[in-house]
Amino acid sequence: MAAPVHDMFSFCVDPDKVAGGVEVRFIDNIKGKGLFAKRSIKKGEVIFIERPLVCAQFLWNALYRYKACDYCLRALETAEENARRLAGNPALSLPYPELCPVQPQHHQVCPHCQVMYCSAECRQAAADQYHRALCLGPSYEDPDHPVNKLKDAWRSMHYPPETSSIMLLARMVATVQQGQLTVLQSLFKEALYDDQLSRWFVPEGFRSLFALVGTNGQGIGTSSLSQWVHACDAVELPAQQRAQLDSFIDQLYKDIERETGDFLNSEGSGLFLVQSSCNHSCVPNAEASFPDNNFLLHLSALCDIDPGQEICISYLDCCQRGRSRHSRHKTLRENYMFVCSCAKCVSQTDEPDVTSEEEEDDEEEEAEAEGATEGDEMEDEMTDV
Repeated sequence: MAAPVHDMFSFCVDPDKVAGGVEVRFIDNIKGKGLFAKRSIKKGEVIFIERPLVCAQFLWNALYRYKACDYCLRALETAEENARRLAGNPALSLPYPELCPVQPQHHQVCPHCQVMYCSAECRQAAADQYHRALCLGPSYEDPDHPVNKLKDAWRSMHYPPETSSIMLLARMVATVQQGQLTVLQSLFKEALYDDQLSRWFVPEGFRSLFALVGTNGQGIGTSSLSQWVHACDAVELPAQQRAQLDSFIDQLYKDIERETGDFLNSEGSGLFLVQSSCNHSCVPNAEASFPDNNFLLHLSALCDIDPGQEICISYLDCCQRGRSRHSRHKTLRENYMFVCSCAKCVSQTDEPDVTSEEEEDDEEEEAEAEGATEGDEMEDEMTDV
Protein backbone atom coordinates (compact mmCIF):
# COMPACT_ATOMS: atom_id res chain seq x y z
CA MET A 1 0.00 0.00 0.00
CA ALA A 2 2.93 2.36 0.55
CA ALA A 3 4.30 3.59 -2.79
CA PRO A 4 7.98 2.93 -3.56
CA VAL A 5 9.41 6.29 -2.53
CA HIS A 6 11.79 4.34 -0.29
CA ASP A 7 13.20 2.46 -3.28
CA MET A 8 13.58 5.54 -5.46
CA PHE A 9 15.36 7.66 -2.87
CA SER A 10 17.10 5.01 -0.74
CA PHE A 11 20.46 6.50 -1.71
CA CYS A 12 19.57 9.78 0.04
CA VAL A 13 18.91 8.77 3.65
CA ASP A 14 19.66 5.78 5.87
CA PRO A 15 16.31 5.05 7.63
CA ASP A 16 18.11 3.63 10.70
CA LYS A 17 19.92 6.95 11.15
CA VAL A 18 16.67 8.89 10.75
CA ALA A 19 14.65 6.68 13.06
CA GLY A 20 16.57 4.15 15.13
CA GLY A 21 13.47 2.67 16.75
CA VAL A 22 11.88 1.46 13.51
CA GLU A 23 12.80 -0.60 10.48
CA VAL A 24 11.45 -1.03 6.97
CA ARG A 25 10.56 -4.62 6.02
CA PHE A 26 9.19 -6.28 2.92
CA ILE A 27 5.72 -7.72 3.67
CA ASP A 28 4.43 -9.27 0.46
CA ASN A 29 3.89 -8.53 -3.22
CA ILE A 30 0.56 -6.81 -2.52
CA LYS A 31 1.41 -4.50 0.39
CA GLY A 32 5.07 -4.14 -0.52
CA LYS A 33 7.07 -2.64 2.33
CA GLY A 34 5.94 -1.58 5.77
CA LEU A 35 7.32 0.17 8.84
CA PHE A 36 7.80 -1.92 12.00
CA ALA A 37 8.70 -1.14 15.61
CA LYS A 38 12.07 -2.41 16.85
CA ARG A 39 11.24 -1.56 20.47
CA SER A 40 8.27 -0.94 22.76
CA ILE A 41 6.60 2.38 22.02
CA LYS A 42 4.21 4.05 24.46
CA LYS A 43 1.00 5.89 23.58
CA GLY A 44 1.74 9.57 22.90
CA GLU A 45 5.46 8.97 22.34
CA VAL A 46 7.14 10.61 19.35
CA ILE A 47 8.41 7.63 17.35
CA PHE A 48 10.71 9.72 15.18
CA ILE A 49 11.18 13.20 13.70
CA GLU A 50 12.00 13.38 10.00
CA ARG A 51 13.04 15.99 7.46
CA PRO A 52 11.55 15.68 3.97
CA LEU A 53 13.53 14.65 0.95
CA VAL A 54 11.95 17.67 -0.72
CA CYS A 55 9.03 20.00 0.00
CA ALA A 56 7.38 22.95 -1.73
CA GLN A 57 4.74 25.56 -1.07
CA PHE A 58 1.58 25.23 -3.10
CA LEU A 59 1.55 27.59 -6.06
CA TRP A 60 -1.82 29.23 -5.45
CA ASN A 61 -0.94 29.61 -1.78
CA ALA A 62 2.17 31.58 -2.74
CA LEU A 63 0.26 33.59 -5.34
CA TYR A 64 -2.19 34.69 -2.62
CA ARG A 65 0.74 36.21 -0.69
CA TYR A 66 1.18 33.53 1.95
CA LYS A 67 4.89 34.01 2.61
CA ALA A 68 6.91 30.95 3.56
CA CYS A 69 10.58 29.96 3.59
CA ASP A 70 11.30 28.37 0.25
CA TYR A 71 13.21 25.58 1.96
CA CYS A 72 11.49 24.67 5.26
CA LEU A 73 8.06 26.35 4.69
CA ARG A 74 8.29 28.23 8.00
CA ALA A 75 6.07 31.33 7.89
CA LEU A 76 7.94 34.56 7.04
CA GLU A 77 5.29 37.09 8.06
CA THR A 78 5.23 38.19 11.68
CA ALA A 79 2.04 37.29 13.53
CA GLU A 80 0.94 40.93 13.33
CA GLU A 81 1.62 41.14 9.58
CA ASN A 82 -0.19 37.85 9.11
CA ALA A 83 -3.20 39.01 11.16
CA ARG A 84 -3.41 42.35 9.35
CA ARG A 85 -3.46 40.70 5.94
CA LEU A 86 -5.92 37.97 6.86
CA ALA A 87 -8.27 40.33 8.68
CA GLY A 88 -7.99 43.04 6.02
CA ASN A 89 -7.03 45.58 8.71
CA PRO A 90 -3.65 47.30 8.08
CA ALA A 91 -3.93 49.22 11.38
CA LEU A 92 -4.36 46.11 13.55
CA SER A 93 -1.96 45.78 16.51
CA LEU A 94 -1.44 42.55 18.41
CA PRO A 95 -0.79 42.57 22.16
CA TYR A 96 2.34 40.78 23.34
CA PRO A 97 4.12 41.02 19.94
CA GLU A 98 7.27 39.65 21.59
CA LEU A 99 5.60 36.22 21.66
CA CYS A 100 5.84 35.96 17.88
CA PRO A 101 8.74 33.60 16.97
CA VAL A 102 9.35 35.05 13.48
CA GLN A 103 12.67 36.92 13.24
CA PRO A 104 12.73 39.03 10.07
CA GLN A 105 16.30 40.17 10.80
CA HIS A 106 17.47 36.64 9.98
CA HIS A 107 15.57 36.34 6.68
CA GLN A 108 17.63 35.85 3.54
CA VAL A 109 16.84 36.41 -0.13
CA CYS A 110 18.37 34.86 -3.22
CA PRO A 111 19.94 37.92 -4.91
CA HIS A 112 19.30 36.44 -8.34
CA CYS A 113 15.62 35.43 -8.22
CA GLN A 114 14.30 37.04 -5.00
CA VAL A 115 13.21 33.74 -3.40
CA MET A 116 12.98 34.17 0.40
CA TYR A 117 14.35 32.04 3.22
CA CYS A 118 13.92 32.22 6.99
CA SER A 119 17.66 31.95 7.63
CA ALA A 120 21.08 31.74 6.05
CA GLU A 121 21.11 28.03 6.93
CA CYS A 122 17.95 27.38 4.91
CA ARG A 123 19.22 29.43 2.00
CA GLN A 124 22.44 27.41 1.90
CA ALA A 125 20.63 24.10 2.30
CA ALA A 126 18.30 24.96 -0.59
CA ALA A 127 21.25 25.97 -2.77
CA ASP A 128 23.04 22.71 -1.99
CA GLN A 129 19.98 20.56 -2.64
CA TYR A 130 18.10 22.07 -5.59
CA HIS A 131 18.06 25.85 -5.91
CA ARG A 132 21.21 26.18 -8.00
CA ALA A 133 19.47 24.16 -10.70
CA LEU A 134 16.11 25.89 -10.34
CA CYS A 135 17.14 29.51 -9.78
CA LEU A 136 15.56 31.58 -12.53
CA GLY A 137 17.93 34.51 -12.09
CA PRO A 138 16.69 37.67 -13.85
CA SER A 139 14.00 35.57 -15.58
CA TYR A 140 12.08 34.94 -12.35
CA GLU A 141 9.22 37.15 -13.61
CA ASP A 142 9.45 36.07 -17.26
CA PRO A 143 6.20 34.24 -18.12
CA ASP A 144 7.94 32.48 -21.03
CA HIS A 145 10.57 30.82 -18.87
CA PRO A 146 9.98 27.03 -18.88
CA VAL A 147 9.68 26.83 -15.09
CA ASN A 148 7.13 29.66 -15.00
CA LYS A 149 5.20 28.04 -17.85
CA LEU A 150 5.20 24.80 -15.85
CA LYS A 151 3.82 26.63 -12.81
CA ASP A 152 1.11 28.34 -14.87
CA ALA A 153 0.11 25.03 -16.43
CA TRP A 154 -0.22 23.43 -13.00
CA ARG A 155 -2.26 26.31 -11.58
CA SER A 156 -4.59 26.20 -14.57
CA MET A 157 -5.25 22.51 -13.88
CA HIS A 158 -5.83 22.69 -10.13
CA TYR A 159 -7.56 25.60 -8.42
CA PRO A 160 -7.66 26.35 -4.69
CA PRO A 161 -8.36 25.17 -2.11
CA GLU A 162 -5.24 23.15 -2.79
CA THR A 163 -5.36 21.08 0.39
CA SER A 164 -7.62 20.08 3.24
CA SER A 165 -5.95 16.78 4.01
CA ILE A 166 -3.10 14.46 3.15
CA MET A 167 -5.11 13.20 0.13
CA LEU A 168 -4.60 16.36 -1.92
CA LEU A 169 -1.91 15.04 -4.24
CA ALA A 170 -3.57 11.66 -4.62
CA ARG A 171 -6.69 13.43 -5.81
CA MET A 172 -4.61 15.41 -8.26
CA VAL A 173 -3.28 12.17 -9.70
CA ALA A 174 -6.78 10.76 -9.93
CA THR A 175 -8.24 13.81 -11.69
CA VAL A 176 -5.46 15.01 -14.01
CA GLN A 177 -6.34 13.93 -17.53
CA GLN A 178 -3.88 12.29 -19.88
CA GLY A 179 -3.70 15.37 -22.10
CA GLN A 180 -2.86 17.57 -19.15
CA LEU A 181 -0.23 15.12 -17.97
CA THR A 182 1.40 15.25 -21.41
CA VAL A 183 1.59 19.05 -21.23
CA LEU A 184 3.14 18.90 -17.76
CA GLN A 185 5.64 16.26 -18.85
CA SER A 186 6.75 18.36 -21.84
CA LEU A 187 7.24 21.49 -19.72
CA PHE A 188 8.88 19.48 -16.93
CA LYS A 189 11.38 18.08 -19.45
CA GLU A 190 12.06 21.51 -20.96
CA ALA A 191 12.72 23.00 -17.55
CA LEU A 192 14.75 20.28 -15.83
CA TYR A 193 16.02 17.59 -18.23
CA ASP A 194 19.21 15.79 -17.23
CA ASP A 195 20.75 12.80 -19.07
CA GLN A 196 21.45 10.97 -15.82
CA LEU A 197 17.77 11.19 -14.83
CA SER A 198 16.36 10.43 -18.28
CA ARG A 199 14.10 7.65 -16.99
CA TRP A 200 11.95 10.25 -15.19
CA PHE A 201 11.44 12.33 -18.34
CA VAL A 202 9.88 9.71 -20.60
CA PRO A 203 6.05 9.44 -20.37
CA GLU A 204 6.06 6.21 -18.33
CA GLY A 205 8.70 7.46 -15.89
CA PHE A 206 6.98 10.82 -15.48
CA ARG A 207 3.66 9.13 -14.70
CA SER A 208 5.44 6.97 -12.09
CA LEU A 209 7.07 10.02 -10.52
CA PHE A 210 3.77 11.92 -10.53
CA ALA A 211 1.95 8.99 -8.90
CA LEU A 212 4.75 8.68 -6.34
CA VAL A 213 4.33 12.30 -5.25
CA GLY A 214 0.55 11.96 -5.18
CA THR A 215 0.50 8.85 -3.02
CA ASN A 216 3.24 9.82 -0.56
CA GLY A 217 2.87 13.60 -0.28
CA GLN A 218 2.29 14.88 3.28
CA GLY A 219 0.45 18.17 3.63
CA ILE A 220 2.34 20.85 5.58
CA GLY A 221 0.77 23.99 7.06
CA THR A 222 2.61 26.77 8.92
CA SER A 223 1.29 29.93 10.58
CA SER A 224 3.01 32.61 12.63
CA LEU A 225 -0.41 33.75 13.90
CA SER A 226 -1.17 30.26 15.23
CA GLN A 227 2.22 30.16 16.93
CA TRP A 228 1.52 33.52 18.56
CA VAL A 229 -1.90 32.32 19.77
CA HIS A 230 -0.37 29.16 21.28
CA ALA A 231 2.29 31.26 23.00
CA CYS A 232 -0.44 33.54 24.39
CA ASP A 233 -2.31 30.53 25.73
CA ALA A 234 0.79 29.51 27.69
CA VAL A 235 1.31 32.91 29.33
CA GLU A 236 0.17 33.22 32.94
CA LEU A 237 -2.04 36.32 33.29
CA PRO A 238 -4.40 37.76 35.90
CA ALA A 239 -8.00 36.66 35.29
CA GLN A 240 -9.14 40.01 33.85
CA GLN A 241 -6.21 40.27 31.44
CA ARG A 242 -6.71 36.64 30.38
CA ALA A 243 -10.38 37.33 29.64
CA GLN A 244 -9.49 40.43 27.63
CA LEU A 245 -6.83 38.57 25.61
CA ASP A 246 -9.11 35.61 24.92
CA SER A 247 -11.86 37.98 23.81
CA PHE A 248 -9.44 39.80 21.49
CA ILE A 249 -8.29 36.53 19.91
CA ASP A 250 -11.86 35.28 19.47
CA GLN A 251 -12.85 38.51 17.71
CA LEU A 252 -9.70 38.39 15.57
CA TYR A 253 -10.58 34.93 14.30
CA LYS A 254 -14.13 36.09 13.55
CA ASP A 255 -12.74 39.04 11.56
CA ILE A 256 -10.39 36.73 9.66
CA GLU A 257 -13.16 34.25 8.90
CA ARG A 258 -15.32 37.06 7.54
CA GLU A 259 -12.50 38.50 5.41
CA THR A 260 -10.47 35.44 4.36
CA GLY A 261 -12.34 32.30 5.36
CA ASP A 262 -10.64 29.23 6.76
CA PHE A 263 -7.38 29.50 4.83
CA LEU A 264 -5.00 30.69 7.53
CA ASN A 265 -1.78 28.82 6.79
CA SER A 266 1.11 28.87 4.42
CA GLU A 267 0.53 25.48 2.82
CA GLY A 268 2.58 22.98 0.88
CA SER A 269 3.61 19.35 0.89
CA GLY A 270 6.68 17.19 1.32
CA LEU A 271 8.00 13.71 0.62
CA PHE A 272 9.32 11.83 3.66
CA LEU A 273 11.46 8.72 3.20
CA VAL A 274 10.72 6.78 6.40
CA GLN A 275 7.15 7.97 6.91
CA SER A 276 6.27 7.03 3.33
CA SER A 277 6.87 3.38 4.26
CA CYS A 278 3.88 3.49 6.64
CA ASN A 279 0.96 1.50 5.30
CA HIS A 280 -2.67 2.44 5.81
CA SER A 281 -5.05 1.12 8.44
CA CYS A 282 -8.60 2.23 9.22
CA VAL A 283 -7.55 1.84 12.88
CA PRO A 284 -4.12 3.52 12.79
CA ASN A 285 -1.66 3.25 15.67
CA ALA A 286 0.32 6.35 14.64
CA GLU A 287 -0.22 9.79 13.12
CA ALA A 288 1.93 12.49 11.56
CA SER A 289 1.98 16.12 12.72
CA PHE A 290 4.09 19.28 12.34
CA PRO A 291 4.23 20.88 15.83
CA ASP A 292 7.37 22.95 15.10
CA ASN A 293 5.59 25.04 12.44
CA ASN A 294 8.02 23.94 9.75
CA PHE A 295 8.66 20.89 7.59
CA LEU A 296 9.80 18.60 10.45
CA LEU A 297 7.37 15.66 10.57
CA HIS A 298 6.70 14.07 13.96
CA LEU A 299 5.30 10.54 13.86
CA SER A 300 3.55 9.87 17.19
CA ALA A 301 1.97 6.73 18.65
CA LEU A 302 -1.81 6.73 19.11
CA CYS A 303 -1.58 3.65 21.35
CA ASP A 304 1.06 1.33 22.81
CA ILE A 305 3.01 -0.47 20.06
CA ASP A 306 4.88 -3.72 20.72
CA PRO A 307 8.25 -4.69 19.21
CA GLY A 308 7.72 -6.27 15.79
CA GLN A 309 4.27 -4.66 15.33
CA GLU A 310 3.60 -2.80 12.09
CA ILE A 311 3.26 0.97 12.44
CA CYS A 312 0.31 2.22 10.39
CA ILE A 313 -1.17 5.62 9.70
CA SER A 314 -4.52 6.34 8.08
CA TYR A 315 -4.90 7.79 4.61
CA LEU A 316 -8.45 8.76 5.66
CA ASP A 317 -9.46 11.57 7.99
CA CYS A 318 -11.44 10.93 11.20
CA CYS A 319 -14.79 11.49 9.50
CA GLN A 320 -13.99 9.11 6.65
CA ARG A 321 -12.75 6.42 9.05
CA GLY A 322 -16.15 6.46 10.73
CA ARG A 323 -17.99 5.63 7.53
CA SER A 324 -19.03 2.18 6.30
CA ARG A 325 -16.48 -0.39 5.11
CA HIS A 326 -17.78 -0.11 1.55
CA SER A 327 -17.52 3.69 1.65
CA ARG A 328 -13.95 3.55 3.00
CA HIS A 329 -12.96 1.04 0.33
CA LYS A 330 -14.49 3.22 -2.38
CA THR A 331 -12.42 6.23 -1.25
CA LEU A 332 -9.19 4.24 -0.95
CA ARG A 333 -9.70 2.51 -4.28
CA GLU A 334 -10.39 5.78 -6.12
CA ASN A 335 -7.55 7.76 -4.54
CA TYR A 336 -4.90 5.16 -3.67
CA MET A 337 -5.78 2.20 -5.89
CA PHE A 338 -5.78 -0.59 -3.27
CA VAL A 339 -8.28 -2.59 -1.21
CA CYS A 340 -7.76 -2.31 2.55
CA SER A 341 -7.47 -5.52 4.56
CA CYS A 342 -6.87 -4.04 8.01
CA ALA A 343 -8.41 -5.64 11.12
CA LYS A 344 -11.42 -3.29 11.03
CA CYS A 345 -12.18 -4.03 7.38
CA VAL A 346 -11.81 -7.79 7.89
CA SER A 347 -14.18 -7.68 10.89
CA GLN A 348 -16.78 -5.85 8.75
CA THR A 349 -16.63 -8.20 5.75
CA ASP A 350 -20.30 -9.15 6.10
CA GLU A 351 -21.51 -5.53 5.95
CA PRO A 352 -23.77 -4.68 2.96
CA ASP A 353 -21.97 -3.20 -0.05
CA VAL A 354 -23.43 0.30 0.14
CA THR A 355 -21.60 3.56 0.71
CA SER A 356 -22.35 5.76 3.68
CA GLU A 357 -24.04 8.23 1.33
CA GLU A 358 -26.32 5.48 0.07
CA GLU A 359 -27.06 4.46 3.64
CA GLU A 360 -28.01 8.05 4.46
CA ASP A 361 -30.17 8.26 1.32
CA ASP A 362 -31.94 5.04 2.33
CA GLU A 363 -32.58 6.44 5.81
CA GLU A 364 -33.97 9.67 4.32
CA GLU A 365 -36.21 7.70 1.96
CA GLU A 366 -37.44 5.57 4.85
CA ALA A 367 -38.12 8.69 6.92
CA GLU A 368 -39.99 10.28 4.00
CA ALA A 369 -41.97 7.08 3.50
CA GLU A 370 -42.86 6.95 7.21
CA GLY A 371 -43.88 10.61 7.08
CA ALA A 372 -46.07 9.96 4.05
CA THR A 373 -47.66 6.95 5.77
CA GLU A 374 -48.36 8.99 8.89
CA GLY A 375 -49.87 11.71 6.70
CA ASP A 376 -52.13 9.18 4.92
CA GLU A 377 -53.23 7.74 8.23
CA MET A 378 -54.04 11.21 9.52
CA GLU A 379 -56.08 11.93 6.38
CA ASP A 380 -57.97 8.66 6.83
CA GLU A 381 -58.68 9.56 10.43
CA MET A 382 -59.92 12.99 9.40
CA THR A 383 -62.10 11.43 6.67
CA ASP A 384 -63.56 8.99 9.18
CA VAL A 385 -64.40 11.90 11.49
